[in-house]
Amino acid sequence: MNTYTAAGLRALALWVALGSTFAACAQTANAPASTQKLRIVGGLAGLNQYTRNEEPFWTKELPRLTQGRYTAEIAPFDRAGVPGTEMLRLIQLGVVPFGTALLSNVSAQYPEYAAPDLAGLNPDMATLKKTLAAFRPYLEKSLRERHGVEVLAVYVYPAQVLFCKRPLASLADLQGRRARVSSATQADFMGALGAIPVLAGFAQLLPNMASGNTECAITGTMSGNLMGLHEVTTHVHTLPVTWGLAIFGANQSAWQALPGDLRALLSHEMPKLEMAIWAESERETAEGLACNRGLPSCTAARKGNMTEVARSADDERRRKEIFVGTVLPRWLQRCNQRCKELWDQTIGQAYGIVAPLPK
Repeated sequence: MNTYTAAGLRALALWVALGSTFAACAQTANAPASTQKLRIVGGLAGLNQYTRNEEPFWTKELPRLTQGRYTAEIAPFDRAGVPGTEMLRLIQLGVVPFGTALLSNVSAQYPEYAAPDLAGLNPDMATLKKTLAAFRPYLEKSLRERHGVEVLAVYVYPAQVLFCKRPLASLADLQGRRARVSSATQADFMGALGAIPVLAGFAQLLPNMASGNTECAITGTMSGNLMGLHEVTTHVHTLPVTWGLAIFGANQSAWQALPGDLRALLSHEMPKLEMAIWAESERETAEGLACNRGLPSCTAARKGNMTEVARSADDERRRKEIFVGTVLPRWLQRCNQRCKELWDQTIGQAYGIVAPLPK
């Protein structure tokens, strides 16, 4: 059984109460009734995935599509008092009937779910789509059968790229530099480049830069700009180290308790919302780079004056070598023999990359 802090227990109690309210509504789903309200836990607060897509869908589009018969309340998980690392467990328990879980958080306990967003695997959005297509059948089946979670959508955040204080011409120039990372797979990638990975949360990114603890940082192209990173760094490398995938899932009992017409509507509409979020993330990746450079096409954020470092042929060669020689083997070490089989049958098959035996 998972353990919780006092704050976590209070949050859990809150969501138990909300879940009980939802269950009471669901039990009367087939009875003549007025409106029914769903409670949704969305993605990260303040980012466009949430503000431009998730929140408007649940609070405006759902009532419009159903002529007001169904409504929803939504809160971003990082402001709902729910630990991101516990989200999958809370959906499984039904405490959060409908919630968004970052795969990077889930993979701390279930490393197999890190597979589609390993550092260096997806150098562009087209590759990421191919990777997810290869892995998604397993992801959906595993979450349904192991955790009782029905995957309704898979979301993506913009590309996570490298910002640095001092000039760099290629990835080779990272040798010896201390760089902020947010996951084990990013640390594997940066370490293989000769950099010194420093694991730090998003909120600690700028303080680490100010103190000199780091001089480079991996973060989103636009989120870096919105937090002011373009004001304290000079160069941004365009290679996506990772992206950031999240599943929007429903507790199976809660999903089955919904009226049939609502399940049918959500099954039809959630893929549209997913496509809109992917398109948003692709646009935001490009616009974030434009804003950091100060280009006229920047309209959604502050203009910087950074130097953009395009990936070279040597950078691309090193990315492939590091992924196969370091990132993939170390992921297998954190995982197990079953993960080798999983890789070889899904993503590895799509790219012709056979995973080495875990050591």
